[in-house]
Amino acid sequence: MGSSGGAKRKPNHPSSGQVHEETMNVTEGKSGLWGALAGLFTFALIAVPLSAAFSFATHPNTQQLFAGRLEEMGQGGYVAFWWIVTIFLLALPFLVGYAIARLSGRSLAIVGGIIALFVIAILVLGQLFVF
Repeated sequence: MGSSGGAKRKPNHPSSGQVHEETMNVTEGKSGLWGALAGLFTFALIAVPLSAAFSFATHPNTQQLFAGRLEEMGQGGYVAFWWIVTIFLLALPFLVGYAIARLSGRSLAIVGGIIALFVIAILVLGQLFVF
């Protein structure tokens, strides 16, 4: 029979040399759900520290609980330190969820590095003021 384009199609058969393998991507279209799950998991992990940081930020009289440098520093610095920790802990699940849902592998590494630097900065500030 005649073909309208003049070119004949070869069948996708192993003997024709054109093997097309289709790989099934299980996560295709579900990155938002994975991001939400990662954010929820992160929130569950930080719930207690978030509650403690919020209570320290809103009750400046808790400064007396910490012996040493936090007891010596001003009440404004104490409250500001705990508000910074509270805001970071509250933002962390959203950042993790967004990173998992939207970013590529390289971008995930960059965001992970930024979060690691921020955690190190909080630990250093905590060592300076708490211990």
